[in-house]
Amino acid sequence: MDKIILEPRGVFEEFAKINRIPRPSKHEEKMIEYLVSFGKEHGLETKTDEVGNVLIRKAATPGYENRETVVLQCHQDMVCEKLVDKEIDFFNDPIETEIDGEWLKAKGTTLGADDGIGDAMCLAILKADDIEHGPIECVFTRDEETGLTGANGMKSDFMTGKYLINLDSEDEGQIFVSCAGGKTTTGEWEVSREQAPEGFFFLKVSVKGLQGGHSGDDIEKKRANAVKILARFLYLVQEQMPLRLVSINGGNKHNAIPRDGEAVFAVPTDKKEDVRAQWNIFATDVEDEFHVSDTAMEFHMESAAATPVMAEQESIRIIQALQAVDNGVFAMSQEPQIAWLVETSSNLASVKTEENKVVCVASQRSSVMSNLKNMCNTVRAAFQLSGAKVSHSDGYPAWKMRSDSKLTKIAVDTYRELFHKDPVVKGIHAGLECGLFAERYPYMDMISIGPTLRGVHTPDEKLLIPTVQLVWDHLIEILKRIPSRN
Repeated sequence: MDKIILEPRGVFEEFAKINRIPRPSKHEEKMIEYLVSFGKEHGLETKTDEVGNVLIRKAATPGYENRETVVLQCHQDMVCEKLVDKEIDFFNDPIETEIDGEWLKAKGTTLGADDGIGDAMCLAILKADDIEHGPIECVFTRDEETGLTGANGMKSDFMTGKYLINLDSEDEGQIFVSCAGGKTTTGEWEVSREQAPEGFFFLKVSVKGLQGGHSGDDIEKKRANAVKILARFLYLVQEQMPLRLVSINGGNKHNAIPRDGEAVFAVPTDKKEDVRAQWNIFATDVEDEFHVSDTAMEFHMESAAATPVMAEQESIRIIQALQAVDNGVFAMSQEPQIAWLVETSSNLASVKTEENKVVCVASQRSSVMSNLKNMCNTVRAAFQLSGAKVSHSDGYPAWKMRSDSKLTKIAVDTYRELFHKDPVVKGIHAGLECGLFAERYPYMDMISIGPTLRGVHTPDEKLLIPTVQLVWDHLIEILKRIPSRN
């Protein structure tokens, strides 16, 4: 790290040490070893559970012994991405950092501030001897980024605190108080192949250049979904003339809105010009429909080589299912404080065609678990009616907002006193480890805070340096205000 002294000094010193420790998701062994050694070096009670979560306990400072125990929680792992021309071995090499104005960045890689800066805050508090606080448990969970393995495998007696502050948020001045639960629903159709009927013509349509985005954070922004656009067009044509589907492909990740896709199909030769004209009209209408959210959409149609098509009824049912399956916002939150937040949604995430099957994945989210189940069943029913074999992932639970949260009130009051403005109290329509904690520790009062990060999970990841001091000051003041035990 550059030799410029960054404040708070103790936090950035720990962050520099952490960034010398390789910690890819599912390969956090060196980070676990470092945390255990840190605890022992400072004479702090330290334990590790069977899945690799680490807890370091620090006693209260004089005068605070009767306060409730508070858990400070962050995750050990980082997403390891790099530029094409950057040479680095994430399993052995350190992260190289640089300062760009008010931002701290890495040289050609992810910075690891997600969640290394949370880890650093915890270690700085454990090391400090000038901070007033009650009993503290710093918990470092394993493999948050690729499976929530640590939080998922944690037993209900690992943590003992009544209050929990998650240090994995990405916007200073925002206090998160809820998150959505989620599941994926997969429909799989077995298909048989045959030659197209005599006199059929083959076409390929594609759509690309869509904005896409995260299916939790961006689902309410009415961004176009490439798979749904293709399904809409195929359904329109299928209702007017015989159509035989060869393939439809689009989307890659279960938690992303598909940005591009293509479909190959056959129609009667004497209808091909009608289909071309209809495609042009359809493209114009869709561009107008999404003229705010997706300004760089591209539509293409071209002739395609003859190839075996799906059996007639299989082709019809798959297109009907992709048209029918729910996509987008289903319900908004009923909580007055977060009425602007999406409560329940579904995203048609991907469709892949193989020789003898078509697989479609849709991702459902909700902060109300009964509605999550309902949304999953809605998608399931659409797939079942079309003859698909349907399965669900295990998923993860929601973290529901507590209207009587003492910790939220403390966080809001201390923020106002420190910075003379109101923080934003909000929920997030995506998953956080707090959802799993809420399931195992239903009594626990939780919030999530953190400094400002941008470009996380990419080589553009950067940390806004001044916000670390703001979050640090806020965190220290919250610790002073944790209530006494009854």
